[in-house]
Amino acid sequence: MGRSENHIRAEATATVPEHWRYARHLEALAAAALGAGEAEAVAAVLRDRDPVMAESAVVTHLDRRAAQLLADARFPGWARAMGTAIGARAFPARRLREWTLLKAIADGEPWSPAELTAASDWCQRTAAQSLSSYEALDQLAATARTHRVRSAAAARLRRRNVTG
Repeated sequence: MGRSENHIRAEATATVPEHWRYARHLEALAAAALGAGEAEAVAAVLRDRDPVMAESAVVTHLDRRAAQLLADARFPGWARAMGTAIGARAFPARRLREWTLLKAIADGEPWSPAELTAASDWCQRTAAQSLSSYEALDQLAATARTHRVRSAAAARLRRRNVTG
């Protein structure tokens, strides 16, 4: 026989605090991004008793803010402040490094093809969908880990060659 309704309800209730805290963390981080306390807010979230949930909230925030700042001259200072707040936490630190790589490619600054090849599937997918760098798209079309990214990069190259 299946689990009791009370047991299922108890499990659902046990997850509510983490979902609630996650949403509250995202709200606090979004509010802090409007002022000067963003790095402190990130550090505070990372002190949450649930490190996986806290890092997930911070990475969601990084994704939102980096996408907003990608074409902005404030990106390098923001990235340095976020790096200090994140410290040695592997997942958010990697995501921040990958956003910094995407920024370098987008701005035509020096970047390493090896770093793009070694980047996460998320980074490669984001690059293939959003960057216009011929070199980056060519690199991804040839060496991306997944067929989906190789195909997307190749399609963007073809469209660029037709319209460019």
